[in-house]
Amino acid sequence: MYRSKITGLGFHVPDRILKNDDLKQWMDTSDEWIRERSGIQERHWVSEKEAASDLALAASKKAMIMAGVGADEIDLVIVATISSDYFFPGVANQLQSKLGLRTVGTFDIKVACSAFVYGLSIADQFIKTGQHKTILIVGAEAQSKYIDLTTRGRDMGVLFGDGAGAAILQQSGDESGILSTHIHSDGADMKNLWMEAPGTSGNNWMNRETLKNGLHHPYMNGREVFRNAVRRFPEVIHEALEENNLSIEDIKLVIPHQANYRISQAVAKRLGVGMDVVYSNIHKYGNTTAASIPIALTEAHAEGRIERGDHIILAAFGAGYSWASAAIRW
Repeated sequence: MYRSKITGLGFHVPDRILKNDDLKQWMDTSDEWIRERSGIQERHWVSEKEAASDLALAASKKAMIMAGVGADEIDLVIVATISSDYFFPGVANQLQSKLGLRTVGTFDIKVACSAFVYGLSIADQFIKTGQHKTILIVGAEAQSKYIDLTTRGRDMGVLFGDGAGAAILQQSGDESGILSTHIHSDGADMKNLWMEAPGTSGNNWMNRETLKNGLHHPYMNGREVFRNAVRRFPEVIHEALEENNLSIEDIKLVIPHQANYRISQAVAKRLGVGMDVVYSNIHKYGNTTAASIPIALTEAHAEGRIERGDHIILAAFGAGYSWASAAIRW
């Protein structure tokens, strides 16, 4: 049984930056309103010609350089996204071609905000069993393409940002690496955070009624999502701690999905730690869904917040509902 470790990281965000006040051209909002409710100050959005695969490609190249990995060494590609370029095939399939990889296996996973940690968990199993030696995992989102840029949709519209983060996972030759991963789901309340169309349920394909009712835009019941997030985040973090006989005092950094700064504050309070332990960069990028954890992890590492031997926890909660965590010794 092998242990897997992250050997390379990289992220990429589009050049286009929108500050909170820039959103007033589409909806009734303000910088103060957005900051108070989310902590977001600005976000990056793709241009008309950019898509999720373009962001994924740039982030992947950076992660490969850091890991010193060539295209011929990658054995599997996993992409976490809910905003793929096309309804099918997936971004991972496009990425295989754009990177010039061998005809390796590729697939997308659609678990929204928890998808990168889910992908890390899947990749960890392949490394542990010796099935693969080098795996590329990417979280990539171009959500600005389908958000509702009206006052009706502002509760979601002000939150989303575009970007991609990537990691290279390889066999570890020492004590560092992924210690455990924990994934969960409960679909009973999925309609509190979902996008109803396009889909094959009923008459939910793209038609006049779909467009008229805005079913092709994401919807969120903010109060219920907040309530569940502040419950599930600490639960899944404690699950990772208990699995590895660790306490919160042993953790150098918790890197959560960047959903809302108020959620991160509530999670820190429940864990009994300060915000210096709970990493946050939502003010710069907004909610980039599956890309948020790898972007935050890359930045935290670049800032020197994570050093060799440190224990860190990745944690996510999002649509589904789905939630997940990973305990890592760096």
